[in-house]
Amino acid sequence: MTAEPEFTLGIEEEYFLVEQASRDVVGDPPAAMLAELEASLGAQVSPEFLRSQIEIGTRVCATPDEARAELRRLRGTIASASARYGMAPIAAATHPFARWETQRTTERVRYQSLESDLQGVGRRLAICGMHVHIGIPDDELRIDLLSQASYFLPHLLALSTSSPFWQGDNTGLKSYRLAVFDEMPRTGTPERFASWGEYRRHVNILVGAGLIEDATKLWWDLRPSDRFPTLEMRITDCCTTLEDTLSIAALFRCLLRMLWRLKRENQRWRLYAHMLIDENRWRAQRYGFDQGLVDFGKGAIVPYADLLEEILALIDPDARHFGCVAEVSHAREILARGTSAHRQLTVFEQALSAGADRAEALAAVVDWLIAETVRGV
Repeated sequence: MTAEPEFTLGIEEEYFLVEQASRDVVGDPPAAMLAELEASLGAQVSPEFLRSQIEIGTRVCATPDEARAELRRLRGTIASASARYGMAPIAAATHPFARWETQRTTERVRYQSLESDLQGVGRRLAICGMHVHIGIPDDELRIDLLSQASYFLPHLLALSTSSPFWQGDNTGLKSYRLAVFDEMPRTGTPERFASWGEYRRHVNILVGAGLIEDATKLWWDLRPSDRFPTLEMRITDCCTTLEDTLSIAALFRCLLRMLWRLKRENQRWRLYAHMLIDENRWRAQRYGFDQGLVDFGKGAIVPYADLLEEILALIDPDARHFGCVAEVSHAREILARGTSAHRQLTVFEQALSAGADRAEALAAVVDWLIAETVRGV
């Protein structure tokens, strides 16, 4: 077996830009502000599909402290620059009350091509995710871990949920973002492939038929990146709290190394059918971690707290290897105080109980998101 990969870490986050006065999303951010950000952050910042969104990407990181410093710098720079224009970023997978119909697409060839292709499905993409890249240079290992790691994607989603509201409605889901994203083609639980060659043959069929330009148009919950030698986890909502982002990224990194350790010892994680994994995916999307997930070995729903403790025990050697015991242990804190979705709903209900009307309560949620996005920055 080849030498151990470095399992380098990179994180991408998408944010909404909101007007501080109205708390609504920005229809068209000033070009001067975007130029200022690009001058400060270079290629680490870019416009997203909708003009109301902005995306950041960390540098390649070897340690959790490096990733933390990167996210603090990136979130802080965007918050400072946007504040000078009466705006603020919010790290949430949906805006509590913004209307998707009023948002405009960024004028870039890729985005205009997407809008033309996806039509109404694309125009509804007023959603923000968090993507975690883990460096695994060996093609065959990437494909092998792709199949095994899919089992844990619902567990990661449950810790990240930040989209309970959609256009002013409490959807009853902790991650409504996935409901919107799943309307697109080539989304959901990734396919399984026996080898890198088999994966590339399937991609080449789509490219050769003119259906996609390249594998960046595969929007699975987990995919081999087409730009970097990484496995890219994409299922998670954008986390409002910076430490929550770091915790989930560290968990994903440790899970991949745990699976690599099994492979080194001629073992592997049991593969389960997509129909079973998708049941847990739905449970995480609907309930977050409130109603537990299915342990397929036991054939029963198990409280999420129990599943988390099992995962933390499984990856303990890996957390120690990477020096991220504190980061993965932070998942217990997320469980104790709730994800962003839980906390948004609490702010909303408390505002209503205090006499606010619905619009005022939703504005209070945005105010909380603005403050929480830069906490710890």
